[in-house]
Amino acid sequence: MENPTSFLFSGLHFNRKKFADDFARFSGKSNETVVEKEEEVEPEPEPKPETVAVSGGKKRKRKGKTEVNVEGFSVFKTSDSVVDVDEKKKKKKIQDVITEEKKEINRQIERDALFRKKHGIHISGHNVPSPLQSFKELSSRYNCEPYLLNNLTELGFKEPTPIQRQAIPVLLSGRECFACAATGSGKTLAFLLPMLVKLEPGSVDGVQAVIICPTRELAAQTTRECRKLAKGKGFYVKLMTRELVTNGDFKKMHCDILVSTPRRLQFAIRKRKLNLSRVAYLVLDESDKLFELGFVKQIDLVVKECSNPSIIRSLFSATLPDSVEDLARSIMHDAVRVIVGRKNSASELIKQKLVFTGSEEGKLLAVRQSFAESLNPPVLVFVQSKERAKELYRELAFDNIRVDCIHADLTQTERDDAVDNFRAGKTWVLIATDVISRGMDFKGVNCVINYDFPETASGYIHRIGRTGRAGRAGEAITLFTEADIPFLRNIANVMAASGCEVPPWIMNLDKLRRRKHRPRRDSISTKPKDEEKEEKEREREELLKRKKKPRSSKKSIRTKSKGKDKGEKEEEGSPKRIKKPRPSKKSITAKPKDEGLAEASDKPKKKKKQLPSSDSITTKSKVTKEKASPKLRSKKRSLTEDSPQQSRKSKKVK
Repeated sequence: MENPTSFLFSGLHFNRKKFADDFARFSGKSNETVVEKEEEVEPEPEPKPETVAVSGGKKRKRKGKTEVNVEGFSVFKTSDSVVDVDEKKKKKKIQDVITEEKKEINRQIERDALFRKKHGIHISGHNVPSPLQSFKELSSRYNCEPYLLNNLTELGFKEPTPIQRQAIPVLLSGRECFACAATGSGKTLAFLLPMLVKLEPGSVDGVQAVIICPTRELAAQTTRECRKLAKGKGFYVKLMTRELVTNGDFKKMHCDILVSTPRRLQFAIRKRKLNLSRVAYLVLDESDKLFELGFVKQIDLVVKECSNPSIIRSLFSATLPDSVEDLARSIMHDAVRVIVGRKNSASELIKQKLVFTGSEEGKLLAVRQSFAESLNPPVLVFVQSKERAKELYRELAFDNIRVDCIHADLTQTERDDAVDNFRAGKTWVLIATDVISRGMDFKGVNCVINYDFPETASGYIHRIGRTGRAGRAGEAITLFTEADIPFLRNIANVMAASGCEVPPWIMNLDKLRRRKHRPRRDSISTKPKDEEKEEKEREREELLKRKKKPRSSKKSIRTKSKGKDKGEKEEEGSPKRIKKPRPSKKSITAKPKDEGLAEASDKPKKKKKQLPSSDSITTKSKVTKEKASPKLRSKKRSLTEDSPQQSRKSKKVK
């Protein structure tokens, strides 16, 4: 084992010349020699810039680029200079800023999505602006003037509602939108506030904004709310009334915001030549009602007249059917869709009930019983037609309840008085048709009673939306009979969507689509048919008497010849007849006794139109003399022709 080489290579032929290096590694002296060689080998020093020589013809390939900067310039000729390095650094910084901005945008989108989810806001569209956290952001983001914020605090608006959080930034950013939110959620403020922020007050150029409402009551309410918000600024807010349509001079009129119904606006455009070419904001409030068949032509005319290319259109409603969305998309461009909560649903603050009454008589008994047990005014009662509103008013007027009704047959002043008295608390129960079912803001309504079953689900949503407004709780009671059972499923779906309990047998009924429920119902009055007929006949007779008042007075004059006492009594009981321009006829017909004289006295009545006085001709002899002498007749003719000298010549006749 002393000689390891002999042991390793025993019995083998090894060419030492060929493998001398390898053999030296395994020999005893090889380690020392290898170490010595390794010690002798030193790393080559880095080339110094002073001793570097560059070959003339050949180019040397280098793996790494080495640069040596001496006093602001590089010794080696390379492709990248110092300026290029600075530009690259700037580009990197710009890219870093862009990436950080993108990250921040994505973070903001995530925060907005969480915020919208928290408040139940659903949007569709690209680049939708982030919602408002508070009203104070209006001044920081959109340069809102302080007077507007002060008016909001005075009116009691502390925080924006969900529809206001999203719709206001959309309109202020110049985007069109159609919004759907529950009743009483503050949609009016959502489209009024952007107008007051963006528009300049006191313009002479013409109308800057147009708001269209389906009813006069809603238009008056919107005008009133707009004036409250614009307090302290010179905005001209006008309501299109009948007087303004007929007598207004629209060329000289100063108007910033115009609120109107479709028909009056159409009349003003066609007949009065109202110019709407500079309108910047067009709002269709309760748009599903405005896009019905009765208003489509009028809305088309208004949209055509609003020819400003930078106009911003918006649609607001509590119910938004698919057909209305399709029409809205055909009008608008790059619009944002904003829906709060579930589409076409009622407010969750309203407690909804369904009560089966069996027949029309059971409805009246149920209403009277509920009013007798617990009447919590103010209460709204909705019926199907104006005739039924009159009948229910007659029935409840004798129950010691302050009741009033409102329908389309009333004049505008009567309708306004009914609404004002209901708001002031003078009337406890207001019976109404669907005239006030849309948009009307009755903040204190505690209960809504659907006396007649609503025609559609959207009509039901708008009816019960008069209660449970601005965060307050409310109650809605719907009475139904056997004729209404097939249509219960449409209402039950709305109730279930808003979190109310619905009996399972109602949910198992078939759902009827696109069918309105307006059946023929029995009369509400509890009086027997004979008395109803007598009352109707009396009403007809009274109407005929009112129409025939002048004819009846002539008959009474002819019958006075029967006796002096009767004639005198009738004259005393009817002072209005004495003031008429023909008092002389009474004295002539009252005193003749013979029939021949009475007939003779009737003949000059046709010829004479006016007589001077009742005292001038009273006796029988004078009447006979006038008939006998033709000179007196000629004088009387001259009296009728010369009217200014009538009083003087009458004295001569005496």
